[in-house]
Amino acid sequence: MRRSLAGAVMVALLLQACSPLIRYHGYVPTETTLSALTVGVDTRDSVIAAVGRPTTTGLVGDDTLYYVQSRFEQFGARAPQEVDRQVLAISFAPNGTLGNIERFGLEQGRVVPLSRRVTSGIFADRTFINQILGNLGRFDSGTLLGGDE
Repeated sequence: MRRSLAGAVMVALLLQACSPLIRYHGYVPTETTLSALTVGVDTRDSVIAAVGRPTTTGLVGDDTLYYVQSRFEQFGARAPQEVDRQVLAISFAPNGTLGNIERFGLEQGRVVPLSRRVTSGIFADRTFINQILGNLGRFDSGTLLGGDE
């Protein structure tokens, strides 16, 4: 009886080691949350109040909020692998109202727009988004978690 119980525990542990451990880093607001925003009406303060503080902001003179979320999978004792990253860019018009809401991801190594609500003449900084998404898989998760390696 003890052998069969020990065998069942071993099989359960082996099966658990084969299932992935999924972790998310960062935050990207949902489409439901973003649907409450109105292009041309909302301001920077009302956007932050509605969706939360951004992961980062644009460079000096660029009034864009960036929300970044990554998904990592880890199988057993293997190192975590980044398998997905999304960037949400919320840009503002020169008059301070909401101008663009754009969601980007990666498909076959290329940055692609996943969704877009845009007013004419205002576009997010594509080079910054390329830098954020272009590092997919190029860094060690220990760096993210603050580990010493």
